[in-house]
Amino acid sequence: MIFGKHINRYYLKYSPWLLLGLLALIAVDYLQLLTPRLYQMVINGMNDGYVMYEGVKTVFDMDFLLERICMPMVIIIVCICIGRFLWRLCIFGSAIKTSTALRNRMFDHARGLSTQYYQVNKVGNLMSLFTNDLDTVEECFGSGFLMLFDAIFLGSLAIMKMWNMDRLLTCFALVPMALLLACSTIVGKHLGKKWRKRQAAFSSLSDFSQESFSGIAVIKAFVKESKELLAFKGLNKENEKANIEFTRTVTLFRIMVMLFVESVICVILGYGGYLVWKGSFNAGQLVEFIGYFTTIVWPIMAVSELIDLTSRGKASLGRISELLDAKVDVCDREDVANLTSPKGEIEFRGLSFRYPDGEYDVLKDVSFTINAGENVGIVGKTGCGKTTIVDLILRTYNVPDGSIYIDGKDVNSLSIRSVRDACAYVPQDNFLFSDTIENNIAFGVDAHEPDGVRYAAAMADVDENISAFSEGYATVLGERGVTVSGGQKQRISIARALMRDSAILILDDSVSAVDTKTERAILANLRATRAGKTTILIAHRISTIENMDKIIFIEDGCVEAIGSHAELYASCSAYRKMVELQRLEEEGGDEI
Repeated sequence: MIFGKHINRYYLKYSPWLLLGLLALIAVDYLQLLTPRLYQMVINGMNDGYVMYEGVKTVFDMDFLLERICMPMVIIIVCICIGRFLWRLCIFGSAIKTSTALRNRMFDHARGLSTQYYQVNKVGNLMSLFTNDLDTVEECFGSGFLMLFDAIFLGSLAIMKMWNMDRLLTCFALVPMALLLACSTIVGKHLGKKWRKRQAAFSSLSDFSQESFSGIAVIKAFVKESKELLAFKGLNKENEKANIEFTRTVTLFRIMVMLFVESVICVILGYGGYLVWKGSFNAGQLVEFIGYFTTIVWPIMAVSELIDLTSRGKASLGRISELLDAKVDVCDREDVANLTSPKGEIEFRGLSFRYPDGEYDVLKDVSFTINAGENVGIVGKTGCGKTTIVDLILRTYNVPDGSIYIDGKDVNSLSIRSVRDACAYVPQDNFLFSDTIENNIAFGVDAHEPDGVRYAAAMADVDENISAFSEGYATVLGERGVTVSGGQKQRISIARALMRDSAILILDDSVSAVDTKTERAILANLRATRAGKTTILIAHRISTIENMDKIIFIEDGCVEAIGSHAELYASCSAYRKMVELQRLEEEGGDEI
């Protein structure tokens, strides 16, 4: 069995099923111990021609064999089969329910963790928690419960019967078993370390594989297949080494167990044979005693298996607990209110921000106001803090009180869900799911009509491209949207945001992969369809934002200037320099 704060609750939750399975297990254990007595009667009946049955000397004939031995044996076997089915259903079913509930908790908790957590913990490692580690915990919960109580009840009942037959012979049989348990405890700690090392090696291999498959296009473009293969072979070798070390330890441990068991059988045969020769035992009783001993071999083996399983289960549960114990640092405070009927006004007041693991402020004393219904462009050099601004609007990170307001309310006084629900966001990476194009566009809404999806696609100037596919909007995209081009991914992402029709639309460099004609068409559609609603457009190209109502120019984490394109061009030398450099680049490109 395995215990811990994240799993103890399930023993109580599924206690009725576990108790029913336990009762079935006890019944099976009791029935199993009836068969050695039947073996004894067969052996003695064949040797002597009679048996002692219920204290009466009874002739051993065919009728006795069929009525007193064969028929009870059939009944015992049938009852054992029913009991084993029942305890498997109850105990292993509870283990499956536990792993399902634990997996839901893990996913729900992971959903609430901040971006910072996923920057440190890789996808491959997290996936190993949901697969290998969770499977190990499930096995430890079910099989561990079974092994523990089976060893207690079956072992105790068998030892009692052996003790009643001959105490000295029972001691000879149990002393090596006691030594085995002592050795098992020591080996179990060693197995736990080996298992943790094995899981770590698997996580590294999983991380590398996931990254390689995601970046396969880059690997092929740079002709680095051989390099990746060599790196994979190295990690695979480490994984192989860790698995071999663990398997070697487990195998040696099990060989040691079998050695103890076989040595005890030799002792029983030697001393038991002496008792038969002496007349203290008869042949049937010796067979019966060996039958009881072979019955306790499983409990002894179960204890050794339980030590191994518990060692692995603790290690896996520890890894899972690290995820479940990870602090959700971006969360609602108590008594927050929902943002109702959002208008789209956003205000930054003297905000300075540093990432949790950062060494310097990426935003410094940022102050500006975006009025409801305004179309605002945010522009600046790469790394100046543009994306950080929208991340903070969406409450991806915590912000100081009194630094960001939406509709005049401090974002810390509003629920994160309602703030994000008031926004539609098109991120830089334009992530698409491995689903149909229609479902990708409609991802942000609870219910949709095909005409609404098509309208949003038309506003994003991607309807014609989608219609050209053989299956149209039912086309299933590859992983992360590899089926479509970069420009199509951007426009599908824009269509997904437009489907929400939110009070605030944020586009983070979302038209960089389209040509200028398509860009103008998308921007014209946005102005027409989002009149009276706030639109924030982050861009590198001045042409993208020059017709916006207001432009916020960011320089090294500071707001350098705010105004229209004409105003900034006239008053801000850094902005004017950026415009002229881009104009020269465009003219140079035209000449080429």
